[in-house]
Amino acid sequence: MTKTLIATFTARPGRRERVALLVEEFAEAVRKEPGNLVFEVFTRNASDHDFVVFEQYQDDAAFDEHLANPAGIPFNAELNSLIVGEGSQLDFLNRPIRTSLR
Repeated sequence: MTKTLIATFTARPGRRERVALLVEEFAEAVRKEPGNLVFEVFTRNASDHDFVVFEQYQDDAAFDEHLANPAGIPFNAELNSLIVGEGSQLDFLNRPIRTSLR
C-alpha cells in the first residue's frame, strides 16, 4: 500500500527564497529515490511563505528508506533554521475513498 503525506511549513520573514531553493534541490534528490512516486512542492495562494509538499512512496519500506537518506540530515538542519516553529508538520493520508453516486 502506498504511503502518502503532506508536509507543511512556513518560511521566516526574508527567508522565502532560500527555503524555495533548498526544497527544490532536495526534491530533485528525493525524486530519484527508487521508492518515491511523487514529491511536489507548492505554496499556498494566501501566502507564498507557506509551503506544502505532497509526497507519495511505494510503501512503508520506501518511506523508511527515504527517511534514512543521508541527504535529509543537512536538508532538515538548514530548513529548521529557516522556518517558523520546530520542523515541518506531517499529515499522513489514507487511501482515496471511492464512492458511487447513483
